Amino acid sequence: MRVRKHGGKGPQPAVVVEGEVLRQIRQHARSCSKTEVCGVLIGSDDKNSVIIEACIAGANAAQAGTHVTFTQDTWAHIYQTKDAKYPDDRIVGWYHSHPGFGVFLSDHDTFIHKNFFSSPLQVAWVYDPHSDEEGCFGWVGQRLERLNEISVLDHRGGEGAGETGKPEPVGMLDDDDGDEVVSRKPKDDDANDSPAWFRTTLSVVSYTLVLVLGFLASWVFFPHKEMYFIDPSTGLVYEPTQDGKHLQQVPGLRVGPGFAAPGDLLSIPGPQGSDAIKPPAIEQKPASPATNQDASKEKNVPRQK
Repeated sequence: MRVRKHGGKGPQPAVVVEGEVLRQIRQHARSCSKTEVCGVLIGSDDKNSVIIEACIAGANAAQAGTHVTFTQDTWAHIYQTKDAKYPDDRIVGWYHSHPGFGVFLSDHDTFIHKNFFSSPLQVAWVYDPHSDEEGCFGWVGQRLERLNEISVLDHRGGEGAGETGKPEPVGMLDDDDGDEVVSRKPKDDDANDSPAWFRTTLSVVSYTLVLVLGFLASWVFFPHKEMYFIDPSTGLVYEPTQDGKHLQQVPGLRVGPGFAAPGDLLSIPGPQGSDAIKPPAIEQKPASPATNQDASKEKNVPRQK
C-alpha cells in the first residue's frame, strides 16, 4: 500500500479495516479483472476515525471497462443484506476496482462519492487487481484526498509460538486467496555427481550411435543404384572393381543372348585393361582331309537330268 501525505487543511480521518474485509475486496476484484466491480463498506465511526468491519458486494451493478454505477437493484440488494446481517452497523463508505489503470478517483468516482457518500467520515477504497495496489480516499475538509492513516486488524492473532504444529512451507504460489501453500521437492543432488569425462563420453557415444542408425536406415529404406555391364555375345555379367578402373565377372550370373544391341554397351576398360568389352574371337578350325575329299567328290559328281 502506497503512502502519500495529504495537502488539505483539515485533519485526516484515521481508518481501521479488518484484514478479512481486504481479502474479500481483493477476491471480488480479481473475479472480474477486465471490468470494474463495486460494493459498500460496513462498520462504525467515532469522532475522527472510521472502523470498517465488513463489506457487501454490489450485485447487479452497471459495469463497464472504466467505470461502475450503483443501480436501483444494487441498492435494494445492499440494504436487504445489511438489514439481515448487520442491522446495528452503518454504511461507512464504498469500494471499487480499477483493473489495470492504477489507484485514484476519476471524475465519475468523485461524482458517486459526493452524491451517495457525502458524510465527512465516509471513505472510498480503490483496488487494482493487476498491480495489487490499493488506497483509501476520504474527506479532508472540503476536498477528497488519499488517506495515509490506515490500520489493518488481524483477529486471527493470539497464537503462541510453537503451538500451531504447522511445518515451514517450502514455496508458495500466488492465487486469488493467497492461502494455499505448495511444497516443492528438493532437487536430487546425486544426479550431478558423475565426473565430467563420463558425461562427455556418454554424449559422444550417444551421438555416434544415432549417426550409425541413421546411415543404416537410409541404406535400407532409400533406394541406391548398382551398375552392371553385360557382354551381349556371351551373356556374362561384369561389375566394376573397388577402384573403379576395371571390370570383374560376377560369378554365377548370366543372361540370355540378344538382350541388347552392341551399340548399347559402354566403352570402358575391360577386365584385362582393354579399351572396351569385345566379344571373344571364334577360333577357326582347319577342315579335316576327309572333309576336303568329300567336298571334291561332290564337285565331280555329274548332275542328273
